[in-house]
Amino acid sequence: MDKRFTPMPLAEQLALRQQAVADVLAHPEWTLPQAVRHLKRTMRLTTAEMAKLSGVSFRTLQDIEAGRSEGTVQTFNRLFGMLGLKLGVVPRSEGD
Repeated sequence: MDKRFTPMPLAEQLALRQQAVADVLAHPEWTLPQAVRHLKRTMRLTTAEMAKLSGVSFRTLQDIEAGRSEGTVQTFNRLFGMLGLKLGVVPRSEGD
């Protein structure tokens, strides 16, 4: 957790995690970098903390967030995998 915030009980941390996942799933229009940024902010993680937890390098995560890199499927699966999510392909709905 980000040192700028006071420590939270585990139950609150889990609630933030669930909220972050629900938000990302509710907004399929978000780009992948937007989704990663939202997850990081909602869970109150620094870039270094999220990189360490996901196994993605700090620089790669910075580049994705800043739009300097598109990232790979493997990279996004590592980032989303720490929350039980997986990047995938789904059929388009009629309105898309």
